[in-house]
Amino acid sequence: MFQELNVFKAAHAMARHAGERQALVAQNIANADTPGYKARDMQSFAQVFDGDAAGGMRASRAGHLNAPDGAGGRPGFESESPTDPNGNSVSVELELMKGVEIKREHDRALAIYKSALSVLRTSLGRA
Repeated sequence: MFQELNVFKAAHAMARHAGERQALVAQNIANADTPGYKARDMQSFAQVFDGDAAGGMRASRAGHLNAPDGAGGRPGFESESPTDPNGNSVSVELELMKGVEIKREHDRALAIYKSALSVLRTSLGRA
């Protein structure tokens, strides 16, 4: 009965998105010295959520919904950062700033989840 509450689904989706985005940022930092590596990023959760509200369908993998071959697979997109002479586009400072932003998004998702759980427990008389 309570597993269908949208607030829990939204908090879960927000936390999962933050985890996936943090993994991309960590991968970027790990490849900061790799020649030719292009930094990758994902849209913020708010942008993704707004996109879902429009009701449009998105390709989740190559070949899905007649998507081009590059669609799907690894999440995210290549950032348009300027490249170094060796072709690398990773800025460690920018990636660290993104990491802080992502941590805040994850903390916000946990706060929403805890708050909703507290309201649910209070309504059941199990405070």
